[in-house]
Amino acid sequence: MANSYKELEIFRTSLALFYKVHTLSLKLPRHELYELGSQIRRSADSVNTKIVEGYGRRRYKGDFLKFLVYSHASNDETINYLEKILHLYPEIMEDQHYLKNDYNDLGRKINSFIKYVEKSWKT
Repeated sequence: MANSYKELEIFRTSLALFYKVHTLSLKLPRHELYELGSQIRRSADSVNTKIVEGYGRRRYKGDFLKFLVYSHASNDETINYLEKILHLYPEIMEDQHYLKNDYNDLGRKINSFIKYVEKSWKT
């Protein structure tokens, strides 16, 4: 198993996607920066942060799984916000359509990691 959360693919991917979402959110109209922009920044950050927090509690399998599930839920939330931005501000998402697919892929990877931890993780 990884010696650090930084070695986990889901951590590295979620962090890279967070940076992209953060940049995208700053392109929203001024009135959305503290509404939709803030929400998507927080959900994207939560995907990544919950992986780190869960890894820090990995000694307790139940806690680790709980935080991985929270990460997965935040991933779904981020996809929801991306869909809203795509609908409301398609010009901002013009060259960012891949983000939704990347978050869908990340969600599958988080789910696979949850299944791995459930079956084979030793506490």
